Amino acid sequence: MTNTARMILGSAIAWLSLGFNYPLHAQVATPPATSSAAMDRDLLEVTIPRLEQMYRAHKYTVTQVVNWYIARIRKYNGVYGAIENLDLKGALATAAREDADARAGGSHYGRGPMWGVPIVIKENTSVKGLVTSDGWQGYRISGRELIAPRDATIVRRFRVAGAVILGKTNMPDFAASDTNRSSAYGRTGNAYDVRFSPGGSSGGTVTAVAANFALLGNGTDTGNSIRMPAATSALVGVFPTRGLVSIAGIAPLDWLLDNTGPIARDVTDAAIALSVMAGDNLGDDSMDQETVGSAAKAQPGPYAQYLKPDALKGKRFGVPAFILAGAGIPFQGIPAAEDTTKAAAAREASRVPLRPETRAAFMRAVEALRAAGATVVFDDSILPDSFAETISHIGTMPYVREGTDNFLAHYGPPQYHSAREYEQLFGSPLPETIIGGAKVTPNDPRSPVTQVQFEDNPQAEADVLVPRQRALDVYDATLDRLHLDGYVYPAIQMPPVDETMPQDDTISSGPHSDTGWVNMVGVPAVVVPGGWYSNGLPFGLEISARKWKDGDLLGWAYAFEQATHFRKPPVLVDKGLLSIER
Repeated sequence: MTNTARMILGSAIAWLSLGFNYPLHAQVATPPATSSAAMDRDLLEVTIPRLEQMYRAHKYTVTQVVNWYIARIRKYNGVYGAIENLDLKGALATAAREDADARAGGSHYGRGPMWGVPIVIKENTSVKGLVTSDGWQGYRISGRELIAPRDATIVRRFRVAGAVILGKTNMPDFAASDTNRSSAYGRTGNAYDVRFSPGGSSGGTVTAVAANFALLGNGTDTGNSIRMPAATSALVGVFPTRGLVSIAGIAPLDWLLDNTGPIARDVTDAAIALSVMAGDNLGDDSMDQETVGSAAKAQPGPYAQYLKPDALKGKRFGVPAFILAGAGIPFQGIPAAEDTTKAAAAREASRVPLRPETRAAFMRAVEALRAAGATVVFDDSILPDSFAETISHIGTMPYVREGTDNFLAHYGPPQYHSAREYEQLFGSPLPETIIGGAKVTPNDPRSPVTQVQFEDNPQAEADVLVPRQRALDVYDATLDRLHLDGYVYPAIQMPPVDETMPQDDTISSGPHSDTGWVNMVGVPAVVVPGGWYSNGLPFGLEISARKWKDGDLLGWAYAFEQATHFRKPPVLVDKGLLSIER
């Protein structure tokens, strides 16, 4: 058995013996008497509008609803491993306060757009007073804990809107994996079959939402990490236009590519959540310059106004040829100074062929799009391999450490506020994944790069700004030339993978996608349930649009959802241990 396998097995055993970081049974309040079969029927797959109706009708209190979710987490999380840190005290305190405010306010009490909505937050997102593990055990070592001194901007926005934060979701170390295994907590399983991967790095949020551990949650996405996991689990995952939603307070993997957005069970809930999340840094623009002035560029919210059942009628979508061909785009791109031979080798090493069963599922989804009134265009000139090559030259690796230092300066614990201070204090550096200086993978043909400040580096324009604009120009020009509204393509190049079986003679690191280019140009994209594989696992369809057309994009996703109704809840098991012996 390999070391990795031992780590997963040890983590799995730990789940069953502990469930959480501390004994869960000692935290959970006794469920109220109203936690009955009727309550299960009301709350399983509940939406924000339906929950609001029940609150207004005084059918349930917020405390009752929160306790229902807590009980469900307690029952199933030991198997699925989605929730790393349950904030029982905080969740119940918020619920009690909202119930008291509603009683005091009477019929004139004004509720926020997410009042009483139980949500989860990904482990790289700062929640004041909780550890931001970022999936890494090092941030949880006694004396080194990265305890958030304040909330991330999106968390502040969720709180103002009335959301109840249940806890934080598992993720791979530093969000740097397409599967969901972490040194901080272990493995997360797919809600539709725990043996299979939910994808990464937002797999914890995805499994929590799919399994009805929460109504929705946030994901983060540096190369596919909202969209690919959502596709494995019949969910809606939104990658907003970069700059629409602040990433301040989110531990970065690569701040020039990172984004955050909602993961929900339907488009309406995702639109409501995006309306809450969107906007600048609430007065602290130094944390995220991308959001400055975003309101003037974006379609105005709330985004539910764009949700029309006939939104696909007359719309035209192109299928990117390079995705069907599996053309490779190296994660974080290729810096301008890289040797051309190594650059070509990196592109070849990044190829991800489209599996036949995924191509077949995609073609079925295309027929569903056409049935809903859209035209789907296949043409070899639509974003061909040359587009993939162009976008590969957006090279962000030299600037990784700057993002980590900026995050620690504002959201680090009192003991350290930079990577240098961490190393001086504890005698060992932070991992190179987040401070640079190493290859992305051991077999990466690209050379390690020296870390520099983006703002002070004359090479930054050639590394990032010029190739980014060049790629965006090609993206937009293709839309103009063929009179297209957007692009449509598989969210993943393969089905969710069985992690009890070797994949290419090794423990799976997938599934994998060919969609990291979206981060590199910053356009919006959304994943919706697009059908099912023959083994009962979901297929996800991805749609992208022009920058700042997030409302239109959600409208198309809604129309597809209403025309197909592919989403169905998983059937969970409350016992079982994933066998990973080889």
